[in-house]
Amino acid sequence: MSLIQQLPRARPFVCRQCVRKERLALGGLRHKGTWARKAENPEQEARQWEDRGYRIKNGDEKSMIQILEERGFVKDIAGGREQLDWLLTKKPIAAYVGVDPTAPSMHVGHLLPFMALFWMYLNGYPAVSLLGTGTVKIGDPSGRTTERARQADDVRSMNVHNMHRQLHYLWANVKCLGIKHNFPATISREFKVLSNHSWLANLSAVDLMRDLGSGMRLGSMLARDSVKVRMENGEGMAFSEFSYPLFQAYDWWHMYNDNGVQLQLGGSDQYGNLCAGMDAVSHMRKLHGIQQETAEDSILNGTFGLTTPLLTTASGEKFGKSAGNAVWLDKEMLSPFDLYQYFLKTADNDVERYLKLFTFLPMKHIDLIMEDQRQDESRRKAQHLLAKEVVSLVHGANNANKAEAAHKEAFSQGTHTFSLSGLRKSIAEISSTKQEVKESDDLETRLLEYKKQYASSSAPQSATESTTASSKQDTSNIVTLPITLLSEGSFPRVLHAAGLASSSSEGRRLITKRGAYVVLPNSGRPENPYGLSWEQIPEAISTTDPNEYLIDWEALVLRSGKSKIQICHIVTEEKFEAQGLTCPGWEEFKARRATAEEEGR
Repeated sequence: MSLIQQLPRARPFVCRQCVRKERLALGGLRHKGTWARKAENPEQEARQWEDRGYRIKNGDEKSMIQILEERGFVKDIAGGREQLDWLLTKKPIAAYVGVDPTAPSMHVGHLLPFMALFWMYLNGYPAVSLLGTGTVKIGDPSGRTTERARQADDVRSMNVHNMHRQLHYLWANVKCLGIKHNFPATISREFKVLSNHSWLANLSAVDLMRDLGSGMRLGSMLARDSVKVRMENGEGMAFSEFSYPLFQAYDWWHMYNDNGVQLQLGGSDQYGNLCAGMDAVSHMRKLHGIQQETAEDSILNGTFGLTTPLLTTASGEKFGKSAGNAVWLDKEMLSPFDLYQYFLKTADNDVERYLKLFTFLPMKHIDLIMEDQRQDESRRKAQHLLAKEVVSLVHGANNANKAEAAHKEAFSQGTHTFSLSGLRKSIAEISSTKQEVKESDDLETRLLEYKKQYASSSAPQSATESTTASSKQDTSNIVTLPITLLSEGSFPRVLHAAGLASSSSEGRRLITKRGAYVVLPNSGRPENPYGLSWEQIPEAISTTDPNEYLIDWEALVLRSGKSKIQICHIVTEEKFEAQGLTCPGWEEFKARRATAEEEGR
């Protein structure tokens, strides 16, 4: 008989009080383990869960699986869709998503499994976000054709420090968005941010191999796609990488045993790891003498895996990449304004799907906004809503409001003009603020430098390479540049310094391809004197001087493509150096200048 045929059927003659007692006996996760908040009234919560189950059974309310499927989160379910649906309706099991801190920040590609976890949390399921501070030392081979470069200890420490803080910030924003979108306040909600180093550091290799290693079959491990690809292309695989699923599986067993975690969520490339973890938990339960008497017990205490789909745009491009770089969730690696602009550029064919995946908006609201969108797609109302909701999730409501206001200010005069009044207001605000060199601990100073270096490079740099300069990088939406960078023929260098090009050479190519723009001073018309015009940076690069485009002698406004705008506050080199500022290419510029001066003597 198949497992699905063994699923418990409805019991119409069992009274609700008996069912309530049974649910209390099952003891959902919030009565087990070390969760911070214990249920104040377990019987009342059991009654609420029971009533919810009846509403789902009667079709008056969607089940958790139906909600996730409706919004596009489900690709594969390991353990059986019907079984997991029944279990999620039966009791509030805990779920987790893990991420290894291989970089100082997550990017938007990480958000999909986390969004599924956030939805479960807002619907009353205890949630764990696991930071792989132990497994990052090994390296997950999933989806990779080469071995990860070994990270220095100080680099890894900075990654851990920043990503741990980022996860807590995300959870705080999820709580706020749950309130904003009217999720019931009566539902009990709990979450944890755990670090697997806390248990892996004390794990004996002998104990791991004796217990968990005895349940991992070599055939299934060799059959994994990540192993076969590496063996077939001649790259091979280190034993440490080959053993990664063993440690990830132990994570799950530890959290299952201590926190009752029965569901793991992950990207589609994690399906093999999820299945290995399920097998490992089952093996460890048998090893510890935990046997299930019935098929119902097997499901009630079993483990399941759910993968989210690999997300691509309607044009087939991988989601989460911008000009070859990841779209970071750290505001010092990608500003809230730029994140807003990224989602604002979402294609009309993608925006409805992204609203379902990356927001907590009700489906009815999404249907209404899309109906309104189809009436006049040029207004991009759906894209604006998507952008604001995502920035609210990642950076908080205050930063989302600022990003929205900055966009409106930048384009308030239309797409072909720029607001002079808005520019003057922004420059006045930064000029009126005292540029104090803040006393900060060494870690925060090095972390800021490292994040800036990492964001500007496709490959991570060592802490030594990224922190040789003791100066700090300006992190506001307005970048500060020294006026000595501006000279005849220097527009490519300025585009690089402003962060609109990855190098001076790339800045030159951007100009020649007619993709670089600058605001023209005093270009307002009599009927609209504050609406300054955009102009393509002239192709005659060597004879064009950025100084001629200065507005009020202290601002240069640049644009890459249609929407990536950067305001540059121009100051003297003395002031720039005194404030401890830097910018891309600045040290190289000074070195070349010093060499030229030495040769000219």
